[in-house]
Amino acid sequence: MTSRDFLSIRDVSAGELTALLDLAADIKAHPTRFSSALEGKALALIFEKPSLRTRVSFDVGIHQLGGFSVPLQPSEIQLGKRESVHDVARNLERMVQGIMIRAFSHKLVEDLARAASIPVINGLTDFSHPCQALADVFTIREIKGRLEGLKLCFVGDGNNVAHSLMFAAARTGMHMTIACPHGYEPDPTAMKLAHDDRISTDIRIEVNHDPRDAVRNADVVYTDVWASMGQEAEAEKRRSDFKDFQVDSTLMERAASEAIFMHCLPAHRGEEVTDEVIDSPQSVVFQQAENRLHVQKALLVELMK
Repeated sequence: MTSRDFLSIRDVSAGELTALLDLAADIKAHPTRFSSALEGKALALIFEKPSLRTRVSFDVGIHQLGGFSVPLQPSEIQLGKRESVHDVARNLERMVQGIMIRAFSHKLVEDLARAASIPVINGLTDFSHPCQALADVFTIREIKGRLEGLKLCFVGDGNNVAHSLMFAAARTGMHMTIACPHGYEPDPTAMKLAHDDRISTDIRIEVNHDPRDAVRNADVVYTDVWASMGQEAEAEKRRSDFKDFQVDSTLMERAASEAIFMHCLPAHRGEEVTDEVIDSPQSVVFQQAENRLHVQKALLVELMK
C-alpha cells in the first residue's frame, strides 16, 4: 500500500483494494500461515466510542498474527485534553508499531495520523467507517463471486457507513443507491469524492427518496441504525422520519431474487430491520461481522509488516 495509514477507503487505489481483499481471503483460508507475520509487534487500541466487533476483531487479529494489543480507554488518556493529540502520537510511536483509533471526530484521527510516524487505522469516526466497508465488499465478493456491476442499495441515514460504502463502490465498480428521507442524504463532500473516484463513469452512485424504487433489482440490501452514537437525542424524531424506510420482507421482495441482506450491527430489531429479514436465509450479517477479523488482519499485515 502506498499510504502508511488507513483513514478512508480512499487511501487505497482500486488495485490495492483488490490486493487487500485477496490477502484477506488467503488469511481466512490459511490462518496458521500468518501466525507469526507480526511476531512481537504491538498495536495500540484507542476507544472513544463503545465497541464490540471493532474491539474483538482487532484484539484477536493482532494476537493471531503473533503480536499483541494495548487497549486504551478515554479515561486513561483523555486524548486532546489531558495530553495533546500530537504528544500522544509522539509517545506511542516510540512504544508500539501501530495505532487503531475509534473516535467521534474525523479531524482528530487525521491529526493523530499526521503526528505519528507509525500507521494509524481508523476504526470509526462520524465521517467514515473504512474497516466496515472493507469487510462489506469482501463479504459481497465472497458470496457473489464479483463486485463490478452489482447493485448495492443502502436504506437509511446517509452516515459514515454510507460514505465508506460509496467510496468502496467507486473503487470496485458497484452501482450504489442511498435510499433515505429528505434531509438525511450523505454529506455532499462525500458524494462528490465518490463520484470523482469512480473507476468508470458508467458507475451510478445516487440518492433516491423512495425506498421501494431504490431497492428494485438490488443485489445487496444494506441498512444501519437510524440514530448512531452521539445522536441519541434525535432518536424519537428519526424514528418518525424513517418509519417508511424499514427493511422488511415486503421491501426485500422488490430486490433481486438472489439478493443478500447486510447490516453493520448493532441492529435495532423492529426499527430499521425486522426479525424476519435479519434472521432469514438472505441475511449474511454474521458472516459479514466475522469478516471484520480477516480483512483487518490483512490490513495489519500490510501496514505493520
